Amino acid sequence: MKPFPIESLMCHRDNLEHVLDNLKEGIIAHDPQRRIFFFNREAERITGYDRNDMLGKDCHEAFGAPFCGGRCAFCDHPAEIEDTAEYPLNITTKLGEPRRIEMTVTRMQDGEGGLAGVLTSFRDMTDLLSLQLRVGEMMRFSGIIGSDSKMLAIFKQIRDVAGYDFPVHLSGETGTGKELVANAIHAESRRAGAPFVPINCGALPEGLVETELFGHVKGAFSGAIRDKKGRFELADGGTVFLDEVAELSNTMQVKLLRFLQEGRFERVGGEHTREVNTRIISATNKNLKKEVERNRFREDLFYRLNVIPIHLPPLRDRKTDIPLLIDHFLRDAAERYGRKPLAVSNPALSLMMDYRWPGNVRELQNAVQFAFVKCSGNVIEIDHLPLELREAAEICGRRGPTRKLDLDAVRKALGHTGGNKVKAAKLMGVGRATLYRFLNDHPELV
Repeated sequence: MKPFPIESLMCHRDNLEHVLDNLKEGIIAHDPQRRIFFFNREAERITGYDRNDMLGKDCHEAFGAPFCGGRCAFCDHPAEIEDTAEYPLNITTKLGEPRRIEMTVTRMQDGEGGLAGVLTSFRDMTDLLSLQLRVGEMMRFSGIIGSDSKMLAIFKQIRDVAGYDFPVHLSGETGTGKELVANAIHAESRRAGAPFVPINCGALPEGLVETELFGHVKGAFSGAIRDKKGRFELADGGTVFLDEVAELSNTMQVKLLRFLQEGRFERVGGEHTREVNTRIISATNKNLKKEVERNRFREDLFYRLNVIPIHLPPLRDRKTDIPLLIDHFLRDAAERYGRKPLAVSNPALSLMMDYRWPGNVRELQNAVQFAFVKCSGNVIEIDHLPLELREAAEICGRRGPTRKLDLDAVRKALGHTGGNKVKAAKLMGVGRATLYRFLNDHPELV
């Protein structure tokens, strides 16, 4: 029997298209001019677009925007295409439904090694991701670690808002991961691949805030020896993250408000009005609504920023994530410094589970890194933990559901915090009102 002529079979266009049409992956291919020349049946199902409406069209015009969003390599010419690139992507179907896909983009070459186009294959992961969130099987999402129900709710919010460009305001205590969440929203959006530009509003000197945000022209002030782009220009097409936004002066709040309303600005010392396309995510560890009530923050700016509010829970309210985070930080440190991953003893883990973590995840990371350095063996014990954790354990003892204050514990807590009642209450894991009532009953402590 003669061997089956596979090569000749696959070279026949109709047979090749039949094979590709029966794959469980969407396949789209276009030439260097972005003209789509292949669009299989699964691509139709996932995107909702009919291949007959897509073939021969510029992919940007066919989809109404770059299919790859900010990752598109064909927005600028000449296009720079890697041999293969893989990344998650959120798309919107023809009917406006959000879909999460896992995408692989492969460079196609002509006979001389030049660019002949790209082949894109993708799988629809929307239902699997939704199922993982629903049953609580997710351990991390877009670089954020957590499986507590509060964090799963945050993951869902990130997914929900990523597909839209409305401003998002993140609130939460210091160290809860507001920049991580902002970065995740950017990474899950169509702007992924474009710049993500974080701005710490509280760290910028007052005299430099405007030029940092909006840039300046040469000669605008002493030392301005050349034109400089501001952060908003650098983030064109991407996302700006305004951290500690409550620290902006009233003057800068006015200028930021104008930019949010009009999408236009002038560089410091310049006359030319510029436009940029950026998404705004802001954050603060303060209660922004109370800042408005105290006339420290403009009400009109508050409503511009607080379109979609997301509150991040403190670590003490999602303690089941502590072992996951400890394991992650230990593995990261071990990989970085070439050590074997360390284990944590049950007493040390119990102490860390019981601690209030006023600095939240950032403080936990610092504590793990401290213990990693101090531990010369394979198991982290209580003695390897930072002093403040051990002192807190000595002052408060093990907490229980019916924990009550006692004179010795309150005296130690007040001494440890220099008489600061708010910090003492936090250290002991009770509300301020509880501590104040106790002090009213024991005036000798005041």
